[in-house]
Amino acid sequence: MSVATMTQGERDPHHVLVGEYEGPAPKRTVTAYGFWIFLLSDMVMFSCFFAAFAVLSGQTAGGPSGAELFDLRNVAIETLCLLLSSFACGMASIAADVRNRFWFQVAMAITCLLGLAFLFIEIREFAGLVARGAGPTRSAFLSAFFTLVGCHGLHVSAGILWLLTMMAQVFAKGFRADIQRRIVCFALFWHALDIIWVAVFSVVYLLGSAA
Repeated sequence: MSVATMTQGERDPHHVLVGEYEGPAPKRTVTAYGFWIFLLSDMVMFSCFFAAFAVLSGQTAGGPSGAELFDLRNVAIETLCLLLSSFACGMASIAADVRNRFWFQVAMAITCLLGLAFLFIEIREFAGLVARGAGPTRSAFLSAFFTLVGCHGLHVSAGILWLLTMMAQVFAKGFRADIQRRIVCFALFWHALDIIWVAVFSVVYLLGSAA
């Protein structure tokens, strides 16, 4: 008996399932999923840096320790800047969803300024440590510190360049579907940097200052 002559009750249930199949997921969902895989690989890299720092944190070679070097007040300001920038990035994502160019650009500009403030404080901290003779070659502890914190700073720098690119693309082309997908990926990247920094603040600075 053919499918065309079957009654509703006689039809193969597998045929019904095939008929109800709605097709592949939207590109925005697929892109975000693929970018999450990239972020997880980045998390693995940072996990290795954290492990190396944990092993080498006591290897000061007779040099200064974290308790002698770290200024928690500046680190707290850095943390506040990055947390506020993550909030502003979230506002930019909402503005992009409702296709509001003005508030998108304002929120992204605030995110950029807070990210630059974070980088300025970090660069000043690094310069101060080097000036005091506590550069990355002074001890294994400082090598691990500069590698971990510096790698995060490089990611923030790359994020700012990406942010400026997104602002320029929205200004020139509006909220096209491909640009919307890039904004989603940027937001995921920026929030991931915020999460990593919270771990850096807790493991490197708080525990290091208490040691």
